[in-house]
Amino acid sequence: MTSPETALQHALDQERRHHDRCRTVLDAMVRGAGEQVVAGEDVSASGADAEVLGRRLRTQAKELRELPEGPLFFGRLDFSPDDTRHPGQRYHIGRLRITEHPAAPPLVVDWRAPVSRAYYQASARDPQGVAVRRRFGWAPGSRGDSADLTGLEDEHLQREEAGRAPAASALVIREIERPRTGPMRDIAATIQPEQDDLVRAALADSVCVQGAPGTGKTAVGLHRAAYLLYTHPQRIRRGGLLILGPNRAFLSYISEVLPALGESGVRQTTLLEEIGRHPVTGTDDPRAAGIKHDVRMAEVLRRALYARVRADAAGSLAVPDGACRWRVTEEEIAAIVAGTLAEEPPYGTGRERVRTRIVRGLRERAEQRSGPRGQAWVRRMERSRPVTACLDAVWPRVRPEEVVAGLLTDPEVLARAADGVLDGEEQKAVLWASPPRSWRSARWSEADLVLLDEVAGLLDHPAGYGHVVVDEAQDLSPMECRAVARRSAFGSLTVLGDLAQGTTPWAARSWPTLLHHLGKPDAAVIPLTTGFRVPRAVLALANRLLRRLDVDVPVPRSLRGDGELSIRQVASPGELPDAVVTAVREALGREGSVGVIAADADVAGIRGVLAGAGVPVAGPEELGAPVSLVPASAAKGLEYDHVVAVEPAAIAEAEERGLHRLYVVLTRAVSRLEVVAARPLPF
Repeated sequence: MTSPETALQHALDQERRHHDRCRTVLDAMVRGAGEQVVAGEDVSASGADAEVLGRRLRTQAKELRELPEGPLFFGRLDFSPDDTRHPGQRYHIGRLRITEHPAAPPLVVDWRAPVSRAYYQASARDPQGVAVRRRFGWAPGSRGDSADLTGLEDEHLQREEAGRAPAASALVIREIERPRTGPMRDIAATIQPEQDDLVRAALADSVCVQGAPGTGKTAVGLHRAAYLLYTHPQRIRRGGLLILGPNRAFLSYISEVLPALGESGVRQTTLLEEIGRHPVTGTDDPRAAGIKHDVRMAEVLRRALYARVRADAAGSLAVPDGACRWRVTEEEIAAIVAGTLAEEPPYGTGRERVRTRIVRGLRERAEQRSGPRGQAWVRRMERSRPVTACLDAVWPRVRPEEVVAGLLTDPEVLARAADGVLDGEEQKAVLWASPPRSWRSARWSEADLVLLDEVAGLLDHPAGYGHVVVDEAQDLSPMECRAVARRSAFGSLTVLGDLAQGTTPWAARSWPTLLHHLGKPDAAVIPLTTGFRVPRAVLALANRLLRRLDVDVPVPRSLRGDGELSIRQVASPGELPDAVVTAVREALGREGSVGVIAADADVAGIRGVLAGAGVPVAGPEELGAPVSLVPASAAKGLEYDHVVAVEPAAIAEAEERGLHRLYVVLTRAVSRLEVVAARPLPF
């Protein structure tokens, strides 16, 4: 009789041989993709068709060549012989489809394929035709050598009692709990059913994920992006896919997730970089910044822009045409401008409508006198100097910079535009203290760039993206939300965030309000409350602080029974530096990454203390460093195996929403949190 150990070894040997075969076939796919590019360049077709085909082939070849090294599959589905759709079929599940020939059965099925959904959703209660679900365990950091396949685990779904709670998967738990080093990993192997529902939401659906710390909301957003690229490649690639993160450190951290899932060419940036027409060289005081980010500024800017339209500014129009001179009266021009304004088109569109309608009046007069006029005549009239001069008088061409600079430098212009919208003190607050000579020499602040983008959207509606994923969305101001909405006007949104982690002065306190500003008021709000990253003891401490935050969010829970929490309270501030050094050295004695997080104002001092003790530290953007020293303002979205949180009271007092910032800091730990404090804890 075969022992369990022998049977396991036999199964592992079979799977390793299958992996070797998959590796050989994948290498052939990469070579074949390169050969297809060469053949595509010689294709006999029209220039446009050949260019499209060549671009598509080159993209496919590039994506295959740039796939990160790693295991080629992480799971397997064995369907029951009685299943009506896949009777007796066996599918290995991985990050991309591997097949010897397009018509041949795949050796590995892409995790996004419809058949793969059962891997994430099947249960004893609802097997979905699956007899056995097999999970594979790979050595940490494996580059895809078959010898790194170290374990497997089978769930016999149709043998188990439907009413019994499923046993936790040891391999999944081990994968979730293994140390965090370097960039963020994908979670394709460990997606939970509620996460899978969000990942596979329809392209037309905009969804908002209220995700507590450690619930995988960022990973869900990235995997949804990969799923949509797989499921709707033409529609998404035609419009593009945009991922907006809160800062560069966060984007560096998530940068390898999509390439690991076989997707490249996705724009990942911050909102400031997306909208930035100029470098940020100016600053605003908190009051001015708050007003500029207020949604009321949208109306002020609209008024300031359309105040430049003057229906009666041109007088009558006379255009010479050979021996004739065609006229449009002042009253007719005023009526054209007023009628166009009533249609509320984008400013640039309105200007062209006025031009077209003025030329139409000229054409009617010319045809009444001497017969039809062709398109060449129409184009000549449109470009004629009198028509252009008339247009510039009644509906002038304008840059966003001219509108915003004119508004923020001239109290009278601002007073007219802000009448009944901003009070006198608010108007004074947003005026530039040192007006530039012209908009070309202006020093633009971050908030000014948001205003410029608003005016640019009033001038011409941007084309927008096919889908936008926006992370840490709770920190967006109403005006920033409008900037995002303009980029998703014809596509869908995945909104990710946690109201409890809102740290900007204008951070949202309710999702319906924010979704209204994002232009997606009907988006479903889905809570994720089960944590897979933050240990239970650490989350219990953070939940004590959660009660003091002015937000209505579900209290999260953690599945992580491991992990440690330690509070090191010293007697005086003078003892704090030595306590920080001791805590960091103890953390370095354990496996995994170490993050030291402190109030922004204290970071330089702590860096000096650690350097003096011989402990080298890196910044949050330097991934993979043994110790990262992180200002509290940059901690959002990051995670470390061991976190040393320095003086929570200082973090809480550093800004208006300091308690929210502290909540972020306390929930960055994956394995162990040590709080080092000389002052009483603010929770």
